[in-house]
Amino acid sequence: MGLFALSGCYSFKDISIPEDIKTVRVQYFENKARLFNPVLSPLLTDKLRQKVISQTRLTQVQGEDAHYDISGTITDCSVTTTGISNQQAASNRLNITVQIEFKNRKDESKNFEASITRNFDFNASLTLDQAQLQLQDEIIRNLSDEIFNRIFSNW
Repeated sequence: MGLFALSGCYSFKDISIPEDIKTVRVQYFENKARLFNPVLSPLLTDKLRQKVISQTRLTQVQGEDAHYDISGTITDCSVTTTGISNQQAASNRLNITVQIEFKNRKDESKNFEASITRNFDFNASLTLDQAQLQLQDEIIRNLSDEIFNRIFSNW
């Protein structure tokens, strides 16, 4: 009897996707931050698409008829000083905010929007470009993981 209760959902690593959900569209994440990093949008979009392919059974489609539709915008990229030594900045923090929108075309009650902010510390001796290059993999991994978990995990 318990087997029949579980058969209506696909589950993998705390991921629960109803059986009738077959397709997903991950739209390009546009960058509207005032501190513009030209590689952030394509890398984040690509990483999230790869994560969805590798960790779900969903088929990616480009049309508006996708059962799940994921879109987002990088809304902020800013730097703050986090540590001071000898009256000078010793460490800085790169703050990145992404606004995501999730649409479930089979169950609109599951639709949501969320704002995700992640902070990445770096040595103040680095320029912003150097810091972004050094932190690029960590930034993309952390943001894509957080977006994926907000959409697919049951926690």
